[in-house]
Amino acid sequence: MKRHIVFLVVSGIVFSAIAVVFLVLPRSEFSELEKRRLAKFPDYSHEALLSGKYTGDISSWFSDSEPFRDELMTLSMAIKNSLALKVGGGDAVTFHAEPGAGAEEPPQPTEEEIEAGNRDIAEISAVGVDGPAKVASAGIIVAGEEPEVRALMVYYGEATGGAEWAQAANFYKETLPDVDIYCMVVPTAIEFYCPEKVKSRTRSQLSTIRNIYSLLRPDVHAVDAYTPLGTHASEPIYFRTDHHWTPLGAYYVAQKFAETAGVPFRNIEAFEQHERDGFVGSMYGYSKDISVKRSPEKFVYYTPLDTAYTTTYRTVNLNSAGKPVSQTAPRKGDFFMPKIYRGGGSYSMFMGGDMKVTKVVTSVDSPRRLLIIKDSFGNAIPPFLFGSFGEVHVVDFRYFIDNLADYIRDNAVTDVLLMNNIFNSYSAGVARSYRKLLTRQPGEVVADVKKHAPKKERVLSDSTALPEKSPEVEIQTDSIADNPAGE
Repeated sequence: MKRHIVFLVVSGIVFSAIAVVFLVLPRSEFSELEKRRLAKFPDYSHEALLSGKYTGDISSWFSDSEPFRDELMTLSMAIKNSLALKVGGGDAVTFHAEPGAGAEEPPQPTEEEIEAGNRDIAEISAVGVDGPAKVASAGIIVAGEEPEVRALMVYYGEATGGAEWAQAANFYKETLPDVDIYCMVVPTAIEFYCPEKVKSRTRSQLSTIRNIYSLLRPDVHAVDAYTPLGTHASEPIYFRTDHHWTPLGAYYVAQKFAETAGVPFRNIEAFEQHERDGFVGSMYGYSKDISVKRSPEKFVYYTPLDTAYTTTYRTVNLNSAGKPVSQTAPRKGDFFMPKIYRGGGSYSMFMGGDMKVTKVVTSVDSPRRLLIIKDSFGNAIPPFLFGSFGEVHVVDFRYFIDNLADYIRDNAVTDVLLMNNIFNSYSAGVARSYRKLLTRQPGEVVADVKKHAPKKERVLSDSTALPEKSPEVEIQTDSIADNPAGE
């Protein structure tokens, strides 16, 4: 009888403690682990109450913003890691959860598909990662051993994919015949670092890139990002714990772009190197694998030494659903913002993230003016081109709200670089967005936002939606570019 009483008392204390934590302590507002703002308590309206939306939103807020959210998720990851199922011995694949779509072994492209669209892009021997491999949350592969693990996002694209994106690039040349148009597809890390034992779980990005380049008009310049990245794959050109390339990877590709564009280029000695220890990026939250957190890396970036420049921004304002609705007047600022963006949000130190229309006037005496239209991979590349063009403009295809053709003419842009990572280059939806930038009418963005009611969605920080079966998932960013806690 006494044991029953003790059990009831202990249980009561535990549940009371949990109730205090969830009902009394401050709610979490931002998740560093997931790189997103958490749900807010909803505003009351009579209509929302009658429709049931108000109570549903309260439930979402209560479950999404629990106190110590990140700490509890980290504890859950540690427990899951200890219970992971290993198959086939020490060098085998570990399954942390149901692999879902990632469990399928996609068919390999034919030799004819691999050769399609070859524009002198070299075959590169992958570096690979030794040691064990894990299939973690969302099918993400976590390879190697602590403290040097590498998280890799699987690619499911077909060798014949990306045609719409190539056609969008051609449309830019047709619309802007006097402007030099460049097209760059950036491969992701799994192309060069996938362990041999799990290679059947991903597909060749080179095949898709060659297909895209084969469909470009002869007067649209294909920029080979694949070869310089593959050539330097033994160097830290991709983050191990983040889905982006490193600034060093961006440097090698910027060098190739400058060569293609026929402009001068300053080598790495013309930049000051800065290092930060303890960086753990987005792949920790995406993979939900504790070994990623236990494998921090250096965040290394480079600032020009002898190039004077001024940076002017228009900041794009987003509504509660993360959709662009307006922008501020131009104002000067810093291109690099290391004091604001730290920790897991360090990649946002370039321009403060994606929600900016950026204009950099350099000290280079050149009539050539470059516009980079990009996703988040493009954030790290502009500084390496400050010594190559008289002006460098940067816009993100997801957040530009004006007519881009007018912008190009008003700013006398001579060169336009369309650059996306492979996921966005594959996406037909992204291709439509690129076309719409050139044809958009004043006020169309705001009208479109009002027309479509906001839908509840998980908003991720800069760069990548969780991998799905199809790569036609636009890589999304959230609305927290000015939040120093995240990207």
